[in-house]
Amino acid sequence: MGICDDQVVIVTGAGRGLGRAHALALAAEGATVVVNDLGATLGGEGTDLTPAAEVVAEIEAAGGAAVVNGDDVSDFDAAGDMVASTVARFGRLDAVVCNAGIVRDRMMVNLSVDEWDAVIRVHLRGTFGPLRHAGDHWRSLSKAGEQVNARVVTTSSGAGLFGSVGQANYSAAKAGIAGLTIVAAAELARYGVKVNSIAPSARSRMTEEAFADMMRKPDEGFDAMDPANVSPVVVWLASPACDVTGRMFETAGGQLSVATGWQHGTVFDKGARLDPAEVGALVADLVREAPDPTPVYGA
Repeated sequence: MGICDDQVVIVTGAGRGLGRAHALALAAEGATVVVNDLGATLGGEGTDLTPAAEVVAEIEAAGGAAVVNGDDVSDFDAAGDMVASTVARFGRLDAVVCNAGIVRDRMMVNLSVDEWDAVIRVHLRGTFGPLRHAGDHWRSLSKAGEQVNARVVTTSSGAGLFGSVGQANYSAAKAGIAGLTIVAAAELARYGVKVNSIAPSARSRMTEEAFADMMRKPDEGFDAMDPANVSPVVVWLASPACDVTGRMFETAGGQLSVATGWQHGTVFDKGARLDPAEVGALVADLVREAPDPTPVYGA
């Protein structure tokens, strides 16, 4: 018996890395997994369904159930087809794990608009499309009088929460996902949908350079950078056991924490219009009272 028994879960970008680990872990807990992966390169070029098919074969060999889906989640209509085909095949959809992503790292002054658009499209639009179509499906069920108990797990990053030098496009996309998550949680709560996000740290194609010193697995002991370490958190968040919504969880190795996000700071209220000449002194006082921001990665 698993905590995802009888659940149907879509995992995007599930052919490799974190997505693959999530798909395997969900299947091990009883879920039927739709293994979505276009099979593109790290930069987003080309298609190859082999990685997704290999994950499905691995799940089936272990006695689980899974199917391949090759829809491009950054294409709004294709994301809709993915949701619709899942419901048509299995008669239900219980959770969506939005994991697909690419990187095109560059210092901002060298970043092209095409590199910007490609990363924003796959990460942010590739999260919005599945979430939007799944949300619409669950809303329709709720309005028809059915009891909905659905889950969405999005994937942000420390780069999105705190910034990362050389990753302006990736950081902006992941910050957008964080904002999208809390709005979706607020809007979909009335329909029985819980929406949370993770900011994971683990080995993947996207983190090979960032974690270059950690790429070799230790000869013995706990491998803190194994992507499978993140998956138990995702499995719980995607399961009916999850009882929280609108939260951001940082997770790496055996660590788990809740990121608190932006908070209103101390307010100075003059009760009248400020004069530009007095703003500097006010800012100095307010900054002195405020906690220091978390440093940007690589700064």
